[in-house]
Amino acid sequence: MLTNTRSDRVRSVQALSRRSMRSRTGFFVVEGPQAVREALAHRPDHVRDIYVTSRAAARHGDLMSLATGAEARVHEVTEEVLAALCDTESPQGIVAVCRMLAVDLDGALDGLPPDAVVCVLTNVRDPGNAGTVIRGADAAGADLVLVSEASVDIHNPKVVRSSAGSLFHLPIVAGLPIEQILSSLRARGVALLATDGSGTTLLPDVDLTRPHAWVMGNEAWGLPATVRDACDVVVRVPIHGLAESLNLAMAATLCLYESARIRHG
Repeated sequence: MLTNTRSDRVRSVQALSRRSMRSRTGFFVVEGPQAVREALAHRPDHVRDIYVTSRAAARHGDLMSLATGAEARVHEVTEEVLAALCDTESPQGIVAVCRMLAVDLDGALDGLPPDAVVCVLTNVRDPGNAGTVIRGADAAGADLVLVSEASVDIHNPKVVRSSAGSLFHLPIVAGLPIEQILSSLRARGVALLATDGSGTTLLPDVDLTRPHAWVMGNEAWGLPATVRDACDVVVRVPIHGLAESLNLAMAATLCLYESARIRHG
């Protein structure tokens, strides 16, 4: 059992909270039973180590069975060590160290179905928003999420937590210039739908029967004019009440579920 909160092993896991260390090592931290379970179920080859308290191991026997099947290294730790490994104030007894998710853009685009729904995030800086959009894209059945280089790191602990395991369910390509993302989508016949409060096309009126990508921008200032101009349509979510606007995650979920409604009838 690991009992020393200042051991080299604990320090090495703590260091993965920094983007520079994640980039250097190729690993990131996944906290909580839900996210760890999804990692083991859908990307078992990515899970290297699991740190768990005895209480959590007894409570989540199914998860421990998944860990055995994945051949992940399981380390029993004290509550104090577990707390030291976590970024949250109220840890849930289990943490995994996973290999970072790497998806090739061309390969991901080649695998899109004829009625593809794609979510593109550019200049999205808030990790909670980014993770929630990924979760919404997963729930709505989107085929791919693309995150530009100007956005938050998808392996940020807050992104991982707010995605609630969806990070491991669908392909996510991150770190590319938005210009490359848009031109690659266009080359494959995917319509580019910018979402912006200045849009003249309302969400219920946009054509979602063709393969399309929702392009979403920064939480505060929206999409740059250059990105809006590069898209085929600028779409606005109608607001019928007195609210000034919708936040990014809410608007994204509405758009993605409109795509799902058209796709699934």
